[in-house]
Amino acid sequence: MDVPNVVGDWQEYRSEEWAGLRVRVHGLRRAVPPRGRHDDAKGMTYVSFHVTFENRGATFFSIDFHSHPEHYEVRVGREGHGAFVDEYAADRIRDFTLYPQRRVTATLYAAAPAARLKDLSIQVGPKIDEEPSFGYVWVGGLGVHEGSTGAGPRTSTARSGVASEVERFLQDSASED
Repeated sequence: MDVPNVVGDWQEYRSEEWAGLRVRVHGLRRAVPPRGRHDDAKGMTYVSFHVTFENRGATFFSIDFHSHPEHYEVRVGREGHGAFVDEYAADRIRDFTLYPQRRVTATLYAAAPAARLKDLSIQVGPKIDEEPSFGYVWVGGLGVHEGSTGAGPRTSTARSGVASEVERFLQDSASED
């Protein structure tokens, strides 16, 4: 992985047909879905995060993003185990026309054993204009500060795992600048 997307980073779509469209995974926190816990998530800790699409281009795009496995996936822990994705609590973006200079955001919920939430990978691959898009990945975890790609000193409560490795990578990158 060259430079990973860290929770909080924006990612531009590199296709000419989708020029100006970008996506961001952000707002990772512990949370309980507004409709309550799902029975399959018993004994697990819930997290929520936002996925925001922004159109900085000159034309509109049709965005289709919901909790089917081809649209997003959440992996937790060092071994990359699949998290429970609560599709009933998740917001859906269906055939949304995203006009220039506008954003659309979905809030998603996943659950896993608390110890595994220090290492989180979220892959996002919506349909754009009825075509599947490339799945970009964000890494982070509970205890890693969002937006830690900016300059300046950063601290983290994560001590080991992918989240800590990303934090060290970003610290080393900032010190080289």
